[in-house]
Amino acid sequence: MPSLDNPLLFGQARRQLPRRNLRSFAELLRTKVAGGRQFSCLLTGDRELRRLNREFLGKDYATDVLSFPAGAGAHGETLGDIAISTERAAAQARQYGHGMEAEVGILMLHGLLHLLGMDHENDHGKMLRREIAWRKKLGLPASLIERVRA
Repeated sequence: MPSLDNPLLFGQARRQLPRRNLRSFAELLRTKVAGGRQFSCLLTGDRELRRLNREFLGKDYATDVLSFPAGAGAHGETLGDIAISTERAAAQARQYGHGMEAEVGILMLHGLLHLLGMDHENDHGKMLRREIAWRKKLGLPASLIERVRA
């Protein structure tokens, strides 16, 4: 797990992203959204997301973001891990007309809300409402759930 000073891990991400901005954003999420609890975020490619999705969820395809809660044995200040495909983020940023950094922010927020125990498939809109509220406070474009529902 990365230290609080470095909550991001850069895997085989081919796109150049402003790491300082993303680290600052991750720290903002940790402070504001996660209540000071730690999480890590791996920025990598489709191949790694596909492997993680297959290995841990039994789904053999790449996806944009995965969340892995720390589990019952973890210390209370550690929420878990997020993995984001920079390839998917780049494609989605182009599709929705905003920058890749904004897309990674959307995916990081979405993944963090999952680490906090939310599940948009079963919570009758609770995660959607929370994601919209945080997105607006953080100045992010339309959220992942909003785009799927549109």
